[in-house]
Amino acid sequence: MSIRLGQVLLRAQIITEDQLNQAMSEQKIKGISLSSALIDLGFLLEDDLLDFLHKRYGVPSINLTDLELDPKLVELIGPADSMQKNQAVPVRRSGSTLYLAMVDPFNVSVIDDIKFRTGYHVEALVASETEIKRAIDRFTDPASSFDGVLDDFEDEGMEVVVHEESFDLSELEKTAEEAPVVKLVNLILADAIAKGASDIHLEPYEKYFRVRYRIDGVLYEVMKPPLRMKNAVISRIKIMSQLDIAERRLPQGGRFLIRMQNRQMDFRVSLIPTLFGEKVVLRLLDKSKLQLDMTKLGFEHETLEIFRKAIYKPFGMILVTGPTGSGKTTTLYSVLSELNKITDNICTAEDPIEFNLPGINQVQMHDAIGLNFATALREFLRQDPDIIMVGEIRDLETAEIGVKAALTGHLVLSTLHTNDAPTTINRMLDMGVEPFLASSSVIMVVAQRLVRVICPDCKEPLDVPPDALLDLGVPEEEIYDFTCYRGQGCGKCSNIGYRGRLALYEVMPMDEEIKELTIRRATANEIKKAAVKAGMKTLRQSGITKIKEGVTTIEEALRVTVD
Repeated sequence: MSIRLGQVLLRAQIITEDQLNQAMSEQKIKGISLSSALIDLGFLLEDDLLDFLHKRYGVPSINLTDLELDPKLVELIGPADSMQKNQAVPVRRSGSTLYLAMVDPFNVSVIDDIKFRTGYHVEALVASETEIKRAIDRFTDPASSFDGVLDDFEDEGMEVVVHEESFDLSELEKTAEEAPVVKLVNLILADAIAKGASDIHLEPYEKYFRVRYRIDGVLYEVMKPPLRMKNAVISRIKIMSQLDIAERRLPQGGRFLIRMQNRQMDFRVSLIPTLFGEKVVLRLLDKSKLQLDMTKLGFEHETLEIFRKAIYKPFGMILVTGPTGSGKTTTLYSVLSELNKITDNICTAEDPIEFNLPGINQVQMHDAIGLNFATALREFLRQDPDIIMVGEIRDLETAEIGVKAALTGHLVLSTLHTNDAPTTINRMLDMGVEPFLASSSVIMVVAQRLVRVICPDCKEPLDVPPDALLDLGVPEEEIYDFTCYRGQGCGKCSNIGYRGRLALYEVMPMDEEIKELTIRRATANEIKKAAVKAGMKTLRQSGITKIKEGVTTIEEALRVTVD
């Protein structure tokens, strides 16, 4: 949000571009907020910033000079030290609304987190950073308790030992099977399923042990079990995953299944050793939520038609790009589901196999025994394939075999980790693929990001200043016919305002001009200009379309896309 604030201040001519650059450098060096950097450098007065935010956005301001924080409100929003980190303090509560004084009243991640923690609707007020710091300094939390939903498991008579040089393996295994530990682990798993989480994080630190869920792409802290239960909880998960509970120095990975209310849930488990114990991440794989209908993934109508035309070509390579967790696997699975016909032989090399697709030959990679993407791809070519899916192109060997397969009559689907579609071509060339081979084999590149969808049960229109729309990239001629929406927060979305996710897509067919640019090793910027000229809609433009359709918010589009 600080980058956006800087651009807004720049557009309003409150600061100059040189001042903004200096402040951003100061921000990185000192690890402070952009507003603090601007004030410290003398480019902006704190009162002027408050007045600007109040007048420009209509956010009420509040004076915290004499405010004494209510311990109950602080306890409601989470650990006291998080107030300093988030630069936000709870001011008062009225009915189902919690009023929060913030330095940046548009910090959606903080507001969403507190909505999720408390179940209250959050109204942001703007306050000076100095006053917020003083209010926090005046506040002391005598309890510092780690209670909550797990009070029953507390035992004041037990001493917590953070660093354990040795432990009794048989005793630990026995403890992991005891009723409180089993009940706690079951509670965490069931609660994560009920809340629609995609990942569970169990994280040990020096003075506490916390549990976080990733819901619709954002992490939320949900509980802090007693620190003394850390080893027992982690051992219980290891036992469920059939892992070695004695090994705590090396990373481990496994999986387990649970059945709950006629649903089968697959959990993929990863453990890594950290300074204060093993961190566990569980990925929830719910096949019932796997979306294989391409019309429901987030494609705009015209973009979907272009994409469909490419996947029905008899040969060539289609690459899907984006960061981890951007939905690439779902897109590829939806393509395979559509192409899955009895007349075609489809083979996939995956690491890991997330979902079983009937009628498709899926192969799990095992690097330890030499079964990697390149090896699998080479063997696939001896299996009379029509369509090949490779989980990821990580090296030149895999890329070259994939190119060879695409040029010899096979449709090849794969992924790369790049920021946008045009950059993918340069990434392949940087790997060592010859330009003429890349231009001949690749028929389409698709970049994607996931945005949260506004909850339909509490969606309401939102007045957005024209300058904010211009900053986003909305064409000037469309500004006054542009309606934005937000989720107010309700019981069905846990008062977050969002429910579910959709993808933004950037689809770049390899036309003749882009092929020519590839052969002469043009820059990604040149390729992007040619693609946009040919009609490609960028990720940001796709986000603007979703905002105009009332699907998502400006904050979400800004969170996952760049100009």
